[in-house]
Amino acid sequence: MPPGELSKIYGEMFTVWLGPKKKVVLVGYDVIKEALLNHSEEFGNRPETPIFKKIGDGHGVIFSNGEKWKIMRRFALHNLRDFGMGKKLIELKIQDELHYLIMYFGSHKGKPFDTSLIFKHASSNIICSILFGNRYEYDDSEFQHLLKLLEENVKLSGSAMVEIYNYYPFLGFMIGAHKTILRNVQKISNFLGKIFEEHALHLNVSHLTGFVDSFLLKQQQETQNPKTEFHKKNLLFSTMDLFSAGTETTSTTLCWGLLLMMKYPEVQRKVQAEINKAISFGRDPRMQDQKNMPYTEAVIHEIQRFSNIVPMGVSRSVHADTKFRGYIIPKGTEVIPLLSSVFKDETLWETPHQFNPAHFLDANGNFVKKDCFIPFGLGRRVCIGESLARMELFLIFVGLLQKFTFKPAPGMEPADLDLTAEVGFTLTPVPHLVCAVPREEVHDS
Repeated sequence: MPPGELSKIYGEMFTVWLGPKKKVVLVGYDVIKEALLNHSEEFGNRPETPIFKKIGDGHGVIFSNGEKWKIMRRFALHNLRDFGMGKKLIELKIQDELHYLIMYFGSHKGKPFDTSLIFKHASSNIICSILFGNRYEYDDSEFQHLLKLLEENVKLSGSAMVEIYNYYPFLGFMIGAHKTILRNVQKISNFLGKIFEEHALHLNVSHLTGFVDSFLLKQQQETQNPKTEFHKKNLLFSTMDLFSAGTETTSTTLCWGLLLMMKYPEVQRKVQAEINKAISFGRDPRMQDQKNMPYTEAVIHEIQRFSNIVPMGVSRSVHADTKFRGYIIPKGTEVIPLLSSVFKDETLWETPHQFNPAHFLDANGNFVKKDCFIPFGLGRRVCIGESLARMELFLIFVGLLQKFTFKPAPGMEPADLDLTAEVGFTLTPVPHLVCAVPREEVHDS
């Protein structure tokens, strides 16, 4: 029985046993907000999951806890901002990447192609500009292979076989999926290791190019501190965390966005009409355009709500025995904030199971911000790259619809497009082809 159905019987908070592990599920916006925001300290840890412990042993930004997490998150956030996140500098870099995307889309001359890898490449280039100070060409075969390894790991991390390994790690010798993940992580580590060596060799303290340079400098400064967290493992896994998070969720959301525009051409036409009104054809979209584009902003929010790419959120755990809503949650218990229960809640959304941009519009067509829109999470573990992701989604989505009309492959109608998701650590669209037809050729007909 799905957790949403269980909540009708057991309420907003209940326990499930998955294998030998007890987990607490939070269902609905009120209880998730109360736990993650109002009690953010108590619910601020990550659970110890065998596959992620095997990968990073509690290092990095996403799966670390305690003082190590505080130090790494503070350092990461400070440096992400220093190297452009939320500033005009990163807006310019996103616009530059948009130009490469437009050229790539245009090179297909309206013929069908798959967008999943190219969106990963574009999103990763933007986070790479912050991490390393450079981007990678779309025909770079080594980098493409790296992205495919990342994609495979995202899918396997949410697979049944890896779940079984997480419940019964002693059966690992019988299960191949987690071994594939570890092999892929080693290959990604080797790729990043070469970058670290190159940056260490040419480190210029008066001209730091990105997060990696800043980390290497901090590492040098703390060589006499035996308890420093600025060591090789945290460099590797913090970089890997930021690279993976900065690549996967934004690219997946953009894939859903174009699929939904093909599925609902009337929505696409309305977005393009608003783009025509707010931005001249020859000018790049800017973040300041956002305030003049309420319908487009509503569409982007609705893409995130409807696609619901991390339906179970990212699990938390309580760092001590915690009293919450009259119950005692034992120390270390995994807590699942069921985001799908928020995004599919019939009391919060008029048509929760349909794609409907009106969810974020008032009667006068003005954009309406909703507190229950929480795709980036809540509380102290809220997504560290939220402002970057929001900027990417707006500039790239608008920039592509400014130049192209997106249509299904020949022989398919919008009604034929499948909105079923493939299950992994994130929910991705089933493989599909996209036709990017230059707008000057179709005259928006």
